[in-house]
Amino acid sequence: MVSGKRRMRNIAIITARSGSKALPDKNIKELCGKPLIAYTIECALRSGQFDKVFVSTDSPKYAEIAARFGADASFLRSEETSGDAASSWDVVREVIGRFEQKGEFFDRIMLLQPTAPLRTAADIRNSFALLEEKDANSVVSVCEMEHSPLWINTLGEDLCMDNFRREDYCDRRQELPTYYRLNGVIFLVRREELEQPQMLRHKSYAYIMPAERSIDIDTEFDFKIAECCMREGINNE
Repeated sequence: MVSGKRRMRNIAIITARSGSKALPDKNIKELCGKPLIAYTIECALRSGQFDKVFVSTDSPKYAEIAARFGADASFLRSEETSGDAASSWDVVREVIGRFEQKGEFFDRIMLLQPTAPLRTAADIRNSFALLEEKDANSVVSVCEMEHSPLWINTLGEDLCMDNFRREDYCDRRQELPTYYRLNGVIFLVRREELEQPQMLRHKSYAYIMPAERSIDIDTEFDFKIAECCMREGINNE
């Protein structure tokens, strides 16, 4: 009897710490009739890519809301990963460690931030497809920059602009190279990469997204833009 190849197991980890200062409780703030976090949970579930969709939070209230929309939120963050000093990857490692202690293992991990509600299930599926196509260690979403960094410089306290224009400055936008930025929407990694000191550098590939699906909510202004996009059906699938 020939045994088949083991199916890869995938987990989405949605990071949702409470206590935002710029926009209080932004992760559960109501956006077009649903808590903000619900959009990311539902998108992950709709993609059909995950064996588990887990919400990592320090708040029992957030955990209850996450569970109501179909996510696993069966344990809260530790004190070490609940503070400002902890990175999202510290949170991911903690979650993966907790599951592995219980004998539950995952091969591919997608970190999703609830502050990016305009991503689509197709974005998630396409990221997995890119990982396989490139035999990549990781896939990270990016979008084209709104303005070229060649038009950007610092200013001194006297606000003098004598040397503001760089030597490679160009007035003609169509002649400028295209620059991209991390948009914070999708981070997909293989399990073994979590232990690497240079994660997201070796065999890491970009998944390019349009600017209108790259909104990352941090302020009330960002929230209003996302609300407008939602009402206009920007992310309709």
